[in-house]
Amino acid sequence: MRIAYRAESLIDAHLVKDALERAEIPAFIAGEFLTGAVGQLPARDFLAVMVPEAAAEAAEGIVRAIDAQLAEARAAAADDDFGAVTLPA
Repeated sequence: MRIAYRAESLIDAHLVKDALERAEIPAFIAGEFLTGAVGQLPARDFLAVMVPEAAAEAAEGIVRAIDAQLAEARAAAADDDFGAVTLPA
């Protein structure tokens, strides 16, 4: 097995895993159940989406596309000013 993607969150890991499986590439989330051990702390470097060695090259393009979409979504969320709520007087 080879690491195809290091996830920032369990949601990200499942998005990548599901995209790979839709492309008929078997995928496994390593460290999925370790997130419960760390509680509310961020699970950095625990989560990785793994694929078989033979499918690693095919998985690269899919992982890059999903990672770009996730980065774009994070940037858009960071640009939104959720803290500046104007309430009627």
